[in-house]
Amino acid sequence: MKVEYKLFMIVGAFFVPVGVIYGIVTDWAEPVGPVALLLAAGLGGMIAFYLWATARKLPARPEDDPAAHISEAEGEYGFFSPHSWWPLPLAAAASLCFLGLAVGWWLFIIGAVFGAVALIGWTFEYFTGDSAV
Repeated sequence: MKVEYKLFMIVGAFFVPVGVIYGIVTDWAEPVGPVALLLAAGLGGMIAFYLWATARKLPARPEDDPAAHISEAEGEYGFFSPHSWWPLPLAAAASLCFLGLAVGWWLFIIGAVFGAVALIGWTFEYFTGDSAV
């Protein structure tokens, strides 16, 4: 997790001077920009602290060792469905939901119903039929 917390430390350290410079350039007349940039710095710092604190408690990962071999990271990564069609209707339902936010709530509700059906179908795909596990 060394790379991750260093990345977020850089993000946090980047947004502090940018927020201050933005405030100086606009003469602090526009208060939302500097506050948003400083809050982004705080968010990066909080995530960096969490990852740092978690990395201290866990043993070193193979990803943190530059001399590690690929075989050290092998193992079970999970099950991924190779022939599933359910992500396609789920993505279409998500696009309907986002379009519904711009057009009207009636379209959002239709997309949410289709999304619930697609999510249930994708979740229980391997519980019934020829693909039952």
